[in-house]
Amino acid sequence: MNHTTAPLRRRIAAAASTLLLVSLGACSGTDATSGTDSATTVSGSTGTTATVDTSSVASGVPTLDDTHADDNDLEWDAADATVVSLEDGASTVDGSGADVDGDVVSITAPGTYLLSGTLTDGQVVVDSDADGKVVLVLDGVEVTSASSSPLVITAADEAVIVLADGSDNTLSDAAASAADDEEEDAPNATLFSMADLTIGGEGALTVHGLSNDAITSKDGLVILSGDFTVDAVDDGIRGKDYLVVEDGTIEVDAGGDGLTSDNEDADEPGWILLDGGSVTVTAGSDGADAVGAVYVVDGELDVPASEEGLEAMLIRITGGSVSVTASDDGLNATAGTADGGAEQVEDGVLLDITGGAVQVWAGSDGIDSNGQASITGGTVVVSSAAAMGGNGVFDVNGAFESSGVAALTGAVSAGERVSLVDDSGAVVATFVATADGTPTVAAVDLVSGTAYDVWTGAADADADSTDGLTQVGSVTASDASVAGGPGGFGGGPGGPGGPGGERGGPPPGVEASEGTQS
Repeated sequence: MNHTTAPLRRRIAAAASTLLLVSLGACSGTDATSGTDSATTVSGSTGTTATVDTSSVASGVPTLDDTHADDNDLEWDAADATVVSLEDGASTVDGSGADVDGDVVSITAPGTYLLSGTLTDGQVVVDSDADGKVVLVLDGVEVTSASSSPLVITAADEAVIVLADGSDNTLSDAAASAADDEEEDAPNATLFSMADLTIGGEGALTVHGLSNDAITSKDGLVILSGDFTVDAVDDGIRGKDYLVVEDGTIEVDAGGDGLTSDNEDADEPGWILLDGGSVTVTAGSDGADAVGAVYVVDGELDVPASEEGLEAMLIRITGGSVSVTASDDGLNATAGTADGGAEQVEDGVLLDITGGAVQVWAGSDGIDSNGQASITGGTVVVSSAAAMGGNGVFDVNGAFESSGVAALTGAVSAGERVSLVDDSGAVVATFVATADGTPTVAAVDLVSGTAYDVWTGAADADADSTDGLTQVGSVTASDASVAGGPGGFGGGPGGPGGPGGERGGPPPGVEASEGTQS
C-alpha cells in the first residue's frame, strides 16, 4: 500500500542571486525589495539620509529546492517496511536492518521502519553509515528515556520521520538527560539528529524537552506537515544549518528560543523559512532567532510572548502574517557587532517587509535594524512602550525606506478590528489587534499629509468596508521617522545592553564583509 501526501506548494518563481555566498546552490526566489511610489526615505539614527541600498543582499528567498528535502519524502510502502513493536522488556523486530538490546532498538541500515508501542525508559537509535534514507514511520509511539534522548539519529545519509495518518506520538526525556549535553555532538535534545532531518505526515507529535532542547538537527531540518506540540527548558526547534516549515500546525513553549538556526559558518549561516502552516511560539528568549536570516513567505507566525520576537542579520517578510509581542525589541535585524547603545551601521544588515500582515507590540524598539530597513508593502502595525531617548517604534541605524505611516492617538484593544478609511470611504488599511496599545500603522496606500478616519469594531466585521464598525476619530498620515532623529516617535531612557557577541556571519543573500566572524 502506497502512502502519499499532496504535492507541496511552489509559490516562488525561480530566480538566482549571484550574490549568494552560502552553499544553497542557486537560491530560487522572487524579488522582495522593490519599492512603491508612496515610499519615502528618511534619516537613520546616525542622521544619514540615503536610499536603502540592497546591492549586497539577494533579492529573493530560499525555497524547498535549497534544502535536502523533497516533496515526495513522506511516501512509503507498508509492504517494504520493517515492523518494530515497542514494549518494555519485550520489543520485537519483524524484518531486516534493526535489532533489540533490552529496551534499546538500533536501526543500522537505510530503509523504512514502522514503529508502534511504548517504552517507559528506552531509546530508539539510528546509526546507518550506508547511502540511502532511513524512514521512521511513527504510528502510535510513546518513548521516554530517564537518562538520554529517546530518539537519536547518530548517523544517516538522510533521515525522514513520518507521522502516520491519525496517529498520536510522544517523545520525552528527563532532567537527568542533560548530564552529557556539554560534550561535542552529544544528544542534547529529546529528538536529536546528526543528519539532515525531514518530518511530516497527517499525524501528531508531542515532544517534551525536560533537559535541554526539544527537537534538534545538527544539519538541516524541514517540517513538511503534521501537528506538533513542543515544550523545552531551552530551545524548542533547532535546525543548525536551516529550519524550514512548509506546512503543519506547530505550538512551541520554550525557555530559550522558540525556533532557531545557529550555524555560525560565514559561508553557511543558519536561516529560518516559514513557507506555510501555522506556528505559535511562546519563548523565554527569542521567538525566532537565526544567525543569518529569518524569512516569512506564507503561513502564520504568532509569538504571543518573547524577549525579542524575530532576530537575524536579515529579516525578510514577503507575505503571510506575523504577530509578535516582545518585552524588548520586536523585530531586530543585527549582526551582533555593535557595542551596547552604539548607533553605528552594521554592513549587510537589513529588515525588509514587502508584503503580508505584520504586528509588533514591543517593550523597547518595535522595528530595530542596526543596518538598513525597508517597508514597501503589506500592512505593518507597530507599538512601542518606550517613551523617549533612542528607542521607539522605528529604530534604524542606516537608511530607512517606508510607506506612509499613521500614528494612532487612541488605544486599541486585543481582538478589535481597526480600519483607516479615506475621504472616499475606501479602507486603506485594516487589522485585528493582537494586543492592547496605541500603535503606528504603515501601509502602501497611506499618503503623507492626508487625513483618515479611524473606525473600530468586532474582529469579524467586514475588512473591506465600515459595516459593523464605529468611527472613533481621525489621524493624519506622515512620513516615517526613526527614534532619536528629528520628529522621531521617541523611546525609553537607556537602551538595553548590547547583543551577546557577534553573530556567525552573513545570511543567505548577504555579501560577507571584512571582520565578519567565521
